[in-house]
Amino acid sequence: MRPEILNPLFTDVTYLPGVGPKVAALIGKVAGPRIIDLLLTLPTGLIDRSSRPQILQAEEGQLVTLEITVEKHTPPPKGMSRIPYKVICSDQSGFITLAFFHARSDYLLKNLPQGATRLVSGKVERFSGGLQIVHPDHIVDPDNADALPLYEPVYPLTASLHSKTMRKAAQGAVERCPDLPEWLDPALVAREKWPTWPDAMRSAHHPESRLDLTGENVARQRLAYDELLSNQLALALIRQNRHRSAGRSLEGNNVLREAVRAALPFHLTTDQEKVLTEIFEDMAAATRMIRLVQGDVGSGKTVVALLALLCAIESGAQGALMAPTEILARQHYEFIAPLLAETNVSVELLTGRDKGQERQAKLSGLEKGYIDILIGTHAIFSEDVAYKDLGLIIVDEQHRFGVFQRLALQEKGVHADVLVMTATPIPRSLALTTYGDMDISQIREKPPGRKPVDTRALPLERLEDVTMAVRRAIERGEQVYWVCPMVEENADIELTAVETRFAHLQQSLGASVGLVHGKMKSAEKDAVVTAFYNKEISLLVATTVIEVGVNAPDATIMVIEHAERFGLAQLHQLRGRVGRGDRQSTCLLLYKANAKGELGETAKARLNVLRETDDGFLIAEEDLRLRGPGDFLGSAQSGFPDFRIADATKHKALLDMARDDSTLIISQDPALETGRGTALKTLLYLFTRDEAVKLLKSG
Repeated sequence: MRPEILNPLFTDVTYLPGVGPKVAALIGKVAGPRIIDLLLTLPTGLIDRSSRPQILQAEEGQLVTLEITVEKHTPPPKGMSRIPYKVICSDQSGFITLAFFHARSDYLLKNLPQGATRLVSGKVERFSGGLQIVHPDHIVDPDNADALPLYEPVYPLTASLHSKTMRKAAQGAVERCPDLPEWLDPALVAREKWPTWPDAMRSAHHPESRLDLTGENVARQRLAYDELLSNQLALALIRQNRHRSAGRSLEGNNVLREAVRAALPFHLTTDQEKVLTEIFEDMAAATRMIRLVQGDVGSGKTVVALLALLCAIESGAQGALMAPTEILARQHYEFIAPLLAETNVSVELLTGRDKGQERQAKLSGLEKGYIDILIGTHAIFSEDVAYKDLGLIIVDEQHRFGVFQRLALQEKGVHADVLVMTATPIPRSLALTTYGDMDISQIREKPPGRKPVDTRALPLERLEDVTMAVRRAIERGEQVYWVCPMVEENADIELTAVETRFAHLQQSLGASVGLVHGKMKSAEKDAVVTAFYNKEISLLVATTVIEVGVNAPDATIMVIEHAERFGLAQLHQLRGRVGRGDRQSTCLLLYKANAKGELGETAKARLNVLRETDDGFLIAEEDLRLRGPGDFLGSAQSGFPDFRIADATKHKALLDMARDDSTLIISQDPALETGRGTALKTLLYLFTRDEAVKLLKSG
C-alpha cells in the first residue's frame, strides 16, 4: 500500500484550484493526469522582470518593469477598432505609450486612472519614433508591488493551455508538497549541500536565474539524484529477489559443446570465450541467471547462444531461442540445425505460420521432451506452448522487453535461466538504468577476416550516379539494400518516401527490386525478405524494418537516404547488414545539402563519426551524447526508463553515486526495515516503483 502521506500527490489535478476537466485534459498532455506528474514537470524557461530602468534607459526588445505616471488616455476614433487604445505615461526621464487592441475603456480607466502611479511590465518596442509596450503583461499599484512577480517560470505548453493557467496549477501542486521523511544519507546531504525534498521541489519551481534551470542547480541535482536512486534501488531489489529465489545448476559434461566446437569452420574470439565462461558460471550456480550479452553487429552472438543451449541440454533440460521476426528465427534455425546434424540433439522451428496438425505435433514433441531446442518468434511462449523441462531461455534483440516482462518470462520454465542478446551496443549509463537488474557481458571483438565497410557520404544530387553504381553491382551478382526514412510522401516533410523510391528504382533497374516496410502485413514482409535471402531479388528497398535481421552474405552495398535524419546507432545497425561475405562492401550515406550545397556542421560531425570507426560501442556513446536518451533507439518503446528530472547522460556522476548507495542499502538493510529503509519505500512509491516494493513483501 502506498504511504498515506503521498495520497495528496497521487490525486487528479482537478483537485487543484482553477483546474476543471478541460484544463486537466490539457495539463495531462504536457505533464500527466496527477498532481505528482505536475510536480515532476519542472520549468523549462524563465521570464525575468527584475530589470527596473527608467523609460529612456529601456532598450528595444527588452523585458522591463517600469514605475510610471499615467498622463493621458487616447481612445481610438469610433468605428476604427484596428487602431489601438493608447495610454501615454511618463517618468522623470521621458514618455512611453501603452497600446491596447480591442480594449475595454472602462477596464483601462479603472486600472490606469489619470495621474496615478503604476508598475507596468512588458517588452519595449520602438514605434513612430517613440517607445511603447503593447498589452503589458502586468499592471500593478505600487502599494501592491508583491502582486508583480519578478521571476515567472515557463512550463511546457500545448494548444489552448495558457502559461498563466499552467503556472497557477504548478504552484498549486507545489503547495501540496508534504514534509516527507528524509531518505538520503545525512552525510551525503551535508556534503552536497542539498535541501530537503520539499524545499528542493519548491526551489526548482521558483527559478530566479538561467542557472537555476540547469542541471548544476542544487535543487535540481537533489531531485535528479532522488529519481536515479529510486531507479537503482528498484533494480537492486529485483537483483536481490532473483539471487534469493531458487535456481538450478546446469553444469553439463561438455560432450555436445566439444562436438559442435569441432564442427565449427572457425575458432571463437577471446571475447566470445570470456562471455561463455561468464554464462557457464552463472548456469552452474544454484541461483537463476539473467544476463545480457551485448555484441556489436557480426560479433558472433549466435554461436555463443548455441553453446549455452547445449550446456542446458547436457544437463537434461530444454532450451528456447526467441527472435523478434520470423525471418531472423529461420536464419538462427538454418545456422544451428546443420551444426547439430552429427549429434542426437533435436531442434525445431515454431512460428505463427505453423498451423493444425504440424503445430500440434511440435507442441506434443516439446511437452514430451522429444524436442531439445525450440527456435521461433514470441509464439514459442504462447499459452498453449508447454515444455517438459525448460532450463534456458534466450531472447534475441528484445531491447523492448522491460524489467518485469523479463521476470515473467522466467516463469515459463521451472527456475529457468534467461540470456538476453542485443546487437545494439548500449552506452554504460543507459545499461545501468535499464538493464541494472541483469549481469552484463560484452563481445567487442570482431571475428578475424571481416573487412571493414567502406563508408562514404554523398549529396542527394548524386542520386543517378548511385543508381548506376547499384546497377553495376547487381550485374556482378551482388545484392543491395536501399533504405528510406518514410513509407508515404508527406507534403510537410521533404523526405523520400520508400514507395516513391521503389517505383523509381524498379523503372530504372527492372523486376529484381523488392519493397518492404512496417505498414505491410507480416506475411507480405517475410515473403519479400525471404526472396531477397534466397537471391530471387537483387535490390531490397526498405524502411528501417531491416535494421535487425536479414543475413545476406552477397549484399555488398547499403544506400541510406537522408542519413542526416537517422541516429548514429541506427545507421551503424543498418551498415551492419552488409560486409558479411568475403567481398568488399560499401555504405553510401546520402544527405540533403543546405543552400551552399554542403552538409550542416552538426550533421557532418555525426556522419564523420560513422566514417571514422566501426566500433558500435564508441558510436553508441557518441549518439547518446548528441541526441540524448529519449531518441537513442529511435523508439518510444525502447524500454528505457522515462526519467522526468534526471538525465542519464548529464548526471553520470549522480548515477554512479545512486548505484553505489543502493548496493550499500541492500547489503545493510535488505528488507528496508530501518528508519531510513521505511523512508526509502516512500521514495520508491513517490517515483511509482511500486513493483519493486512488492518484491520485498513476496520475498
